[in-house]
Amino acid sequence: MKVHYTGKLEPLAPAGQKKLDARFAKLSKLLDRKSEKEAHVILDSEGRDKRAEITVNYYDHALCGEHTNSDTLSALTGALDKLEKQILKLQAKRRESRRGGKKAVVSDAQQDAAPAETSVTRIFRGKVARKPMSVDEAAAELDGTRPYIAFRDSNSDRMSILIRRADGHLDLVESN
Repeated sequence: MKVHYTGKLEPLAPAGQKKLDARFAKLSKLLDRKSEKEAHVILDSEGRDKRAEITVNYYDHALCGEHTNSDTLSALTGALDKLEKQILKLQAKRRESRRGGKKAVVSDAQQDAAPAETSVTRIFRGKVARKPMSVDEAAAELDGTRPYIAFRDSNSDRMSILIRRADGHLDLVESN
């Protein structure tokens, strides 16, 4: 990552410079994917306070972290913290948009506010391409977690449902 400084940069202690370089290296790991990115650091002094502003372009987004403190190193690390949070938030947003977005979460207050009479039963239809099976194959596929299985009977080529009763026996329901 290329870092360009503008303003009056006071010399930092070697330990402080090492800490700052490590923070920029961490930021570089987040940003540098296909090409090397550039960070523009603006340092300004307002009375006793030092203001640090770090600007980075990331996927056509201008991200800016700004922090004011009495110490230059603290101002720079505070600005880096804010910039890192913005980058992580943008990366999470991009990742969720590629995966189809977040699932809608309904809070208890929203559920209480919705009237019970307007609830609509939703029917989801899906086609499953499976080959027809015999009643014995369906019984073997019916495991302890599911109470029933719907299948196309290979002998009659009709839809059938195999249901596990409470006593452990099986019922077969065939369509006409």
